[in-house]
Amino acid sequence: MSFNPASVIAVCLLFCCGAERLTAQTVKASYTFDNALGFLNTYCASCHGGKANAGGLGLAHFSTYESLQKSPQKWEAMFTRVHNVEMPPKGAKAPTAEGREAFTEWIHGALIQEACAEGMTPGPAPVRRLNRTQYASTIRDLLNLHMDVSGELPADGAGGEGFDNAAETLFLSPIHAEKYLDAAKVALNSAAKDPRSRAKFLISKPGDGISAKQAAHQILEAFLPRAFRRQPSLAEMRFYQSLFDSAQNTKQSFDDSILFALSGVLISPQFLFRTEPANPTGEMRLLDDYSMATRLSYFLWNSTPDGLLLALAAEGKLNEPEILKGQIARMLRSPKAFDFMQSFVEQWLGTRALGQSIQLDAKLFPAYAADAELQGDIRYQPVLFFQEILAKDLSLLNLLDSKFTITTKKLQKLYGKDVLPPKKDSSAPQRVELPEGSNRGGLLGMSAILAISSHPHRTSPVLRGKWVLDSILGTPPPPPPANVPALEEPTGSKPKTVRELLSQHRANAVCASCHSRIDPLGFALENYDALGVWRAEEAGNPVDASGELPDGTKFEGPQQLKAVLLEKKGLFIRNLTNKMLGYALGRGLNRRDACVVNDIVAQVERNNYSAQTLIQSIVLSMPFRYQSPGLPTSQVTSQIPSKAARK
Repeated sequence: MSFNPASVIAVCLLFCCGAERLTAQTVKASYTFDNALGFLNTYCASCHGGKANAGGLGLAHFSTYESLQKSPQKWEAMFTRVHNVEMPPKGAKAPTAEGREAFTEWIHGALIQEACAEGMTPGPAPVRRLNRTQYASTIRDLLNLHMDVSGELPADGAGGEGFDNAAETLFLSPIHAEKYLDAAKVALNSAAKDPRSRAKFLISKPGDGISAKQAAHQILEAFLPRAFRRQPSLAEMRFYQSLFDSAQNTKQSFDDSILFALSGVLISPQFLFRTEPANPTGEMRLLDDYSMATRLSYFLWNSTPDGLLLALAAEGKLNEPEILKGQIARMLRSPKAFDFMQSFVEQWLGTRALGQSIQLDAKLFPAYAADAELQGDIRYQPVLFFQEILAKDLSLLNLLDSKFTITTKKLQKLYGKDVLPPKKDSSAPQRVELPEGSNRGGLLGMSAILAISSHPHRTSPVLRGKWVLDSILGTPPPPPPANVPALEEPTGSKPKTVRELLSQHRANAVCASCHSRIDPLGFALENYDALGVWRAEEAGNPVDASGELPDGTKFEGPQQLKAVLLEKKGLFIRNLTNKMLGYALGRGLNRRDACVVNDIVAQVERNNYSAQTLIQSIVLSMPFRYQSPGLPTSQVTSQIPSKAARK
């Protein structure tokens, strides 16, 4: 196969490079497979060349360009180790930062080019358990029970693109089984005592002309399709009917008997796991309508399909593009969409950690520490801002800079003249237009963002710069070398600014190679203190908010930084698309998903960065609507511990 270095580097630029990373652009533009081999022979041969085969990885695996097609996993492993500065090992001859970057970007681009040459595919759709948030929302909607019964469930770890709905992490342990059984009992007993909840699921009872068995059948006939998110089989109906019958045979009351049967439903694999019928055709095919209803509802609501989605699925209409578009618009208008927005935004931006693993120093910020309402306003501002953009179908570029924000009375007091007071005399969050020259447009002016990218006692240009590179541009810096010393905090009578402290790192050539990309972005935000309050001085000196990137781009303050980021809007939209697609699919993206991302980004750009275009394009994409051959649904029952089944 012929190799086109120009096309490869073009893909590299799209996927992993911003202007701040192109310090050796002329070198990278001419980077070839021979250059990559030269890199390997220079820095890796001592451990992996000739008879050396450290870690089972020899350079013979990489001797031809065709190895990118035959052994992409080995190239990915090489990319990861070199990018993360794990190889070459400490003490061995090491490349420059620019040389390392050119090598890894070439690999990344070449792998994507080879993957996309084969065309789009649906990708895997692993069986996955409902995570804790999805479980709580599903129970709420299934039983009309407005209490969170998931509090005792173990927390879910992040996987995939950084979200806790990723199938890779959603297995079922014995402790999960015990907790789900307890949660099911609590939920059903509470719902049975609440008249509104009871009317939602206990739709029949023994009475004139209706036997207990018939009433139970009517309840199960209505409940099972909603719980299983599809029509149950005759065998499934008989099984849960038999649970009711067995309870009746032991002289239990009707309520106790039907709740016993329903508790069996709520700890069944069909409820706890999201499964899809196997595809035995040997070729990809459209997803069945019930599975589409489930994918759609857990994407946009974090919950189970409602009656309309299930009705459309029953009619076989849900895969029609115009029907799907109508449902997307309807679902985004629903209050239930807030669950999706909160889950996505807080994990994408990292603001979920605020008040949990990230705490501001209570002595330095006493007003914040003592005001739970202010803490809530700060945490929810990015979520409500995103909701406004999505609900009104505004440009996604508002996330970088905007002429409006969401505020409350307490937030307005915190932000001062940068934000006008809310128009309505209410403590509820409201949209307000920003005055000319405000520094609060977009995400970067929000306290939640500025607080999570600070230390508890002071700001951190390093954390803030890293946050911009990672969360906004999708170009995270490599992890720092091992044993990097902490900054020496100031001693003596004269305090030092954070910029002065960071000069320690910039004085070290090894540290400076990364910090020259990270620190300038954070310096531009130094007018905001650790809580996000605007300040003109730090340590008795005027704040220096200027920065210069390695490519010579200069800026000062948040407004000019936002202008720089808007020039890189392609990187931002691609990163947001990667995150949203990974969240929607509930799995990590693979190389061939990059082709889908290309297509979605192009659609968003053609539609003036419309927020709803992003959602529609994801739902209508091949990975979301289609199914690969085969599906390991048989693995589900093997994950259910027998102890739970016996109970």
